Amino acid sequence: MVMFRVRTSRGRGETDVANGEAARSFATDSSVAPLLKSGRLVSVDVLRGIVLVVMALDHARDYFTNVHFPPEDLARTWGALFFTRWITHICAPVFFFLAGTSAYLSKAHGKSNSQISRFLWTRGLWLVVMEFTIVGYAWAFVYPFGLGQTIWALGWSMVVLAALVHLPVRWIGTIGVGMIALHNLTDLLAPAQFGQLSWLWTILHVPDWAIPNKLAILYPLIPWIGVMAAGYAFGAVLEFPSKRRRRVMLLLGVCVTLAFLILRGTNLYGNPHDGSPGQFRAHNSDGPWHVQKTTSMTVIAFLNVEKYPPSLQFLLMTLGPSFLLLAGLDRRAFVARGGGRVMRFFLTYGRVPMMFYVAHIFLVHALAVLVAWLFHQPAWWLLHGAWFLNSTPAGYGHDLPFVYFVWITVTLALYVPCHLYAGVKARRKDWWLSYL
Repeated sequence: MVMFRVRTSRGRGETDVANGEAARSFATDSSVAPLLKSGRLVSVDVLRGIVLVVMALDHARDYFTNVHFPPEDLARTWGALFFTRWITHICAPVFFFLAGTSAYLSKAHGKSNSQISRFLWTRGLWLVVMEFTIVGYAWAFVYPFGLGQTIWALGWSMVVLAALVHLPVRWIGTIGVGMIALHNLTDLLAPAQFGQLSWLWTILHVPDWAIPNKLAILYPLIPWIGVMAAGYAFGAVLEFPSKRRRRVMLLLGVCVTLAFLILRGTNLYGNPHDGSPGQFRAHNSDGPWHVQKTTSMTVIAFLNVEKYPPSLQFLLMTLGPSFLLLAGLDRRAFVARGGGRVMRFFLTYGRVPMMFYVAHIFLVHALAVLVAWLFHQPAWWLLHGAWFLNSTPAGYGHDLPFVYFVWITVTLALYVPCHLYAGVKARRKDWWLSYL
């Protein structure tokens, strides 16, 4: 059973922090019991598992779609295509946010700020190396290869958080929320305005080439650093007694979602307009939204906010519902009503996020090559950089139902290896396992 004692404002112990009810439900299953010995918050890992599985859908679409334009292109997209892409927007914000939360929760294992800091900067640098080696090869089947993508930004955000953890938690939260809320004030600043330091501003805030034809940045570090810092401060909420914890999460979810609706509805602030710099930015947003010819396209235009870098509206749109989902996962009644099997399924992936991330990219990419050969479609380009280095050839790809079939196949195929590895990580405490 997963229980540990935490401090409250009155100094009383609260043993419900790690979803004791969920733990008791899972503990009867011997195949899952080893996962519960880690002392980690079950609902946090379940949410992480959900977003990992959803993320795999986006990558299956990347490699298998026969649609050769961005799903956010309002002139050509349609409902099913757009929402297949849109639902996956939740992944990166939640992944960064929960990475910060997990760092905070490591205090429950008795780690000091210095120990947490050392782990964060060493693992962060390791992730940066992985982005340009293992992960880069998985994406392109070319070595060396890599872009400043998710793992790159995650790694550098950890390095920055390693310095921030020595500050009071409220300061860390203020820095994180401030970065999230205010970064769009700098949208019109172009790298060229910084002269010889133009590469630095590209790395920080503009999705473009930091080093021409050598280093492309798709995930600038601002505001992702802020998202992780805010997640770290949110960890303090998870120390609250269960009812108070869920009330806070529900309140956060409602307020953040309402803030998105207000800002997006008024076009007041928080999403870059046309003209903002960045070679890899413009396709993802139509700037201020406006009513379209049909209701469905109007909804799509309303939800079509900027991800590269994530605008304030993008983060409000994704993190608000995530707080509501986390509150639901945290409720004891969820398990009591039969949610145990579903939670166990996602818990498995949530406990081994890096393995799932790397393995699913290799598997999706390899299946794309195999399927191309079987369907007599062009396959050579998938072995030499895929769509990172080549234009998608004519006649390649499949409809959305096939994309969903591949997604489900990949997700289920990785369950057993992820389950076995999660068990190993739960039973063994070798220091190097925490880096994988």
